[in-house]
Amino acid sequence: MDLDSLLVTARRLLAVPSTADRPGDLREALELVLGLLADDSFTVERFVSNGKPSALVYPGPRRPRFRVVLNAHLDVVPAPPHQFRPRLEGTRLYGRGAHDMKVSALVETLVFRELAGALPYPIGLQLVTDEEVGGLDGTAHQIDQGVTADFVVIGEQSGLRVVTDSKGMVSANLRANGLGAHSAYQWLGDNALLKLNRSLGALLERYPVATEEAWRTTVNVARIETSNTARNQVPDQAEAWLDIRFPAGDPDLDGRTEQEVTAHLAAFCAPGVVPVVTHVAPPHHADPERPEVLGLRRAARNQGYDGALLRKHGAADGRFYYRRGIDAVIFGIGGDGQHGPEEYADITTIEPYRRALREFLTDLGS
Repeated sequence: MDLDSLLVTARRLLAVPSTADRPGDLREALELVLGLLADDSFTVERFVSNGKPSALVYPGPRRPRFRVVLNAHLDVVPAPPHQFRPRLEGTRLYGRGAHDMKVSALVETLVFRELAGALPYPIGLQLVTDEEVGGLDGTAHQIDQGVTADFVVIGEQSGLRVVTDSKGMVSANLRANGLGAHSAYQWLGDNALLKLNRSLGALLERYPVATEEAWRTTVNVARIETSNTARNQVPDQAEAWLDIRFPAGDPDLDGRTEQEVTAHLAAFCAPGVVPVVTHVAPPHHADPERPEVLGLRRAARNQGYDGALLRKHGAADGRFYYRRGIDAVIFGIGGDGQHGPEEYADITTIEPYRRALREFLTDLGS
């Protein structure tokens, strides 16, 4: 498939609003990509977990332990309708999912189709539809079903750089309980919002809001709410949503259980404020000196890119492989604006990315 044909297919895929709340569109996006692999020599294993479909494709009749897995997600975050009407302007293909990561997914699929049957080692293509909502029903589910590999390439956007580190994530709420009263008689009540604010202040003193890029733990206060609806009432309940990102090596969070993370957050809380941790995901790290990483960097340099190592502040599905002792990296096309109103893929990076993937996979078998 030449670049023009790939862009036609990419625009079809970008027009599918494959968000978590649209199961039919998740299936449509998955089937569209699987349609590029209509070949009897490929086995397609299908998985469904909590309504989220995914697939694993490989040559031959039986699933092996893969030397390499190419991983891609086909779900996207919500966007206004116009972002699902992709447009090409110069060297930019605009649309929700163009950068994150439907175009890279197509390239991975086409490279797999071209090389999988000829490589002297087993390779798999993993297509999932839930990465944007945590990955538990896609990549993590498949791993739980026995999918394993020596090395994984996740086609998330990277501008042909190699991402060997990404942060872990904690989702938590702080819940404050107080005592309601008439606001004119404050001494008769106990303001839950004020207790919550004191707790948040202590937490943000330990983890200040980042005003520039910093490889450290950050806390985002995403929402503060109360059930109180009257101006002249002391609120007796309040809650804050927290999104916490942490790098490998954080002594307070890395490798900790939900119970241990809960205890850590409780130390910042005023009396009457309780942390509730709903999700802890580990960070991701891959050995930058292992041969596959060096091979990807070399392949990128051979296409005129620097192949630099990169660290990502967001979480990715590589963390599920990391906790099983399997190295995974992110390696994808260029562009900008993921999750934003002007998300685009840089189409000048598509062919170099495809050639770099082909070179990496071919050299790995030589």
